[in-house]
Amino acid sequence: MSSKSQIGLAALTALVISSMIGSGIFSLPQNMAAVAGSQALLIGWLITGIGIIFLGISFAMLAKLRPELDGGIYTYARAGFGDLMGFFSAWGYWLCTTVGIVGYLVVAFEAVGTFTDTPDFVLFGKGNTFAAFLGESAVAWLVYWLVARGIKEAAGVNLAATFVKVFPLIVFIGLAAYFFKADVFMGDWTGASLATPENPDAGIMTQVKNTMLITLWVFTGIEGAAVLSKHAKSRADVGRATIIGVSVTLAMYVAITLLAQGVLPRAEIAEMSNPSMAGVLAHMVGGWGKVLISFCLIVSVLSSYLSWTLYATEIPHLGAKNGAFPASFIKLNANEVPHGSLLFTTLTVQLCLFLVWQTGNSYEALLLISTSMILIPYFLIGAYLLKLSFERQLPLKYKLVGLIATVYALWIVYAAGTEYLLFSVLLYLPGVLLFLYSQRKHHGAWRFNGWEKAVLLVLAVLAVPAVYQFLNS
Repeated sequence: MSSKSQIGLAALTALVISSMIGSGIFSLPQNMAAVAGSQALLIGWLITGIGIIFLGISFAMLAKLRPELDGGIYTYARAGFGDLMGFFSAWGYWLCTTVGIVGYLVVAFEAVGTFTDTPDFVLFGKGNTFAAFLGESAVAWLVYWLVARGIKEAAGVNLAATFVKVFPLIVFIGLAAYFFKADVFMGDWTGASLATPENPDAGIMTQVKNTMLITLWVFTGIEGAAVLSKHAKSRADVGRATIIGVSVTLAMYVAITLLAQGVLPRAEIAEMSNPSMAGVLAHMVGGWGKVLISFCLIVSVLSSYLSWTLYATEIPHLGAKNGAFPASFIKLNANEVPHGSLLFTTLTVQLCLFLVWQTGNSYEALLLISTSMILIPYFLIGAYLLKLSFERQLPLKYKLVGLIATVYALWIVYAAGTEYLLFSVLLYLPGVLLFLYSQRKHHGAWRFNGWEKAVLLVLAVLAVPAVYQFLNS
């Protein structure tokens, strides 16, 4: 790998932070206040924090144990559980990232609409108007051009953008700490006011579960440094970037949600429109706070779009080398960027943008379904570390980290619920056809062992209730 595509520790860390801090952080105060009091909020963040830190450590340990494996999400799953599971991990991850980044563009132009739209004139609306479609498409192809110029250059732009979007978040945290009042924070400590005649079950454990369901998605992107590991100047930087990125992001998430409930009563935050961080900041400093957060939101989601495009480009390229994706994704351009994979990703984004414009709100369901596909890849990371620690008879710390990461991933798979997991089965099915085509082209035949045949059979069986659910939804 030449120096033109190598990324240093700072840029790798920025990619991890940027991909995890998208649009969700700006709505966290309201999202959390709507489901939990201060006590449940603390417990929920404690459990989620432990789980996500151990998942981050798993990536760091695997980067140290298997430095020859590029790509993280795909190659670890393939090394641990075979070609088919590796492909499922890559396909689920690619689909999640590609459909997910469409959401970043939609949210960005919805935020722009707050400056341009009036009750009598709607230009961008909810990010699904024709004007928004044109603007979003222009950004998508601008990012395509930027990434095609080189991974290193794109990562450099993302590094600068990450500083721009993190600075206002730090300002918010500092101001919230200054305006924080302990009596406001303790005012609804148990969240008793959440109980209603329609929803009488508002106990602490119910609140904790609801907070953790919200935090399921906000840490997606933890794998960023591992996905781009082959571009790292030093393999050791992959683990360092992951741990630093996760720690910084977790600290900001916790501080923003906890401090907000000490600035305004929980019930008042719960009634705010999103991005609720703007409302809390406006309460502290006046109207310019809303403008600052709106600007920060636009920069945030656009830089996240850039970092996620890098991931979505890398995974099919690595899979193509092993026959999991079409061979056209292998070739690099003069800037050492897998152009076929980048073009495929950008065209898919363009198609999704067209569908958002034509169908409107139906995009939200697709986003939730696709995001549920990241859960299996995360489970396979912890499971592979656990498997490797026993195979190599590694010290207890490796087994412990792998076990905790695996249990946490299993829990979030359970917490996601059967509805969206069944829908995700429908999205895996076209992937199977792509895998069969690629295998035939690459190897001249399909190659499945008994375990992989069993997995395909289970998927086929689950397709029946999945199709039934889809038709009756």
